[in-house]
Amino acid sequence: MTRAGKNIINIIAWASILETHPDKLHLAAGVSVATAKLNIIDSNGFGLLNYFKGRCREGKYKDKDALFIQTATGEKIVLISGGGKNGDERLIKGFTLGTVYISEANECAQPFIQEVFDRTISSGQRKILFDLNPKAELHWFYTEVLAQHEENVLHIPQYGYNYEHFTIFDNLSMSDDRIRTIIQTYDQKSIWYLRDILGLRKNAEGVIYDMFCTDNMYDDDDSAPIHWNLLYRRYYAIDYGTINPFACLECIEQTVGRKTVYVVNSEYYYDSKKERKQLTDAEYTQRLQTYVDHKRYVFFIVDPSAASFKLELRKGQLNSHEAADTINADNEVLNGIRLVATLLQAKKLYINKNKCPNLCRELQSYIWDEKASERGVEKPVKENDHGCITGDTLIDTTQGSIPIKDLINKRCNVYCFDGKTKKKTISNAFNIRMTKKKAEIYEVKLEDGRIIHATDDHPILTQRGWVELRNILPGDCVLSIK
Repeated sequence: MTRAGKNIINIIAWASILETHPDKLHLAAGVSVATAKLNIIDSNGFGLLNYFKGRCREGKYKDKDALFIQTATGEKIVLISGGGKNGDERLIKGFTLGTVYISEANECAQPFIQEVFDRTISSGQRKILFDLNPKAELHWFYTEVLAQHEENVLHIPQYGYNYEHFTIFDNLSMSDDRIRTIIQTYDQKSIWYLRDILGLRKNAEGVIYDMFCTDNMYDDDDSAPIHWNLLYRRYYAIDYGTINPFACLECIEQTVGRKTVYVVNSEYYYDSKKERKQLTDAEYTQRLQTYVDHKRYVFFIVDPSAASFKLELRKGQLNSHEAADTINADNEVLNGIRLVATLLQAKKLYINKNKCPNLCRELQSYIWDEKASERGVEKPVKENDHGCITGDTLIDTTQGSIPIKDLINKRCNVYCFDGKTKKKTISNAFNIRMTKKKAEIYEVKLEDGRIIHATDDHPILTQRGWVELRNILPGDCVLSIK
């Protein structure tokens, strides 16, 4: 069910269960603790806090966030946990739970979901409630959780499994006019309409921003959809890269009446592959100082992982504002894609095509990874964004040396180098496939007679760190795992 008041329905059902349940300890979970609180505990004023108003308090139970509820059958303790990352299952180990409500269960990590089922096994009145966001048809939650219970329903009388599919049209709190307004912001052929509005399980395939067109572009400041004489906010968003391109976008945000528009007015773009030179953090900062010039802005948005670069920005007196931390990186990417797609479709996001040629090109080349989609995984990939080795290149697997062309569409264990321990280790290789056809291939000869054939952008680990093949120098030492 999607945008159909799914949380409210489950909260009412769960709250009524908690009133009379004999067990004391229960669990409210989501991708993160914050998500669980937002969707279940508060839920826009309709959550457990409202249902048990005057009979509950927030606090800690064994150092875990919790909600303490007074009921006719005694005090109930609802633990609040995040489950979006592998390893989050440790947060609930050791607890015996009576009931559980998981919001956006198929956004959580698989080990966490399995642990939830294990933690409730001994409950005399076991209840597990969850709501879902539509995903790819082969997503593991559908194939390994729902499919099993749907099969059990067919063969086990009174099994106790209930599944309902709702859409936005079932949300009685929305007027018809409001629903029509929302639908107008979607391309009805897009994956987001099929999922968000119709609640269908659909694979992500093809070009991601297929709604991006000339209507989302403008030529110069005079044709920009911004009233420059009215109040607006300027900020800079940075995609930090060393081997990959470094990009800084000048973003303008303006609200006039009830409509907010976003404009990407210019870009600074540096591709070390094309320039054949990597810049330091200090050099990037100097170039940004020139790029920003004397324009007034609110802040820079920088990837939280670029710690050394943020320090240089502060030294250069450029204000940096960290982007929000995320629980699951794949979820943030997908949420970002959904937001950008919605803004483009609603004609609320515009780009200066003359000053942002690289951004326009990237938006049109951003595609879904078809191989990942076949596994039920949603993963975007950019065309021509892969360094390649030739098909006859031998890969050191635990089963011996095998040409990579013989490993296409297979999984295998390979020997590799652990950058943290500086030791040889074994890792799982998957999604092995051809990424380029008719690519220009280069040859690197090593002093022991071995030869590497690869594209010029393929990374090679040397004594200088990871270096693209095009930047390999005579005398460089290439790491060999023995």
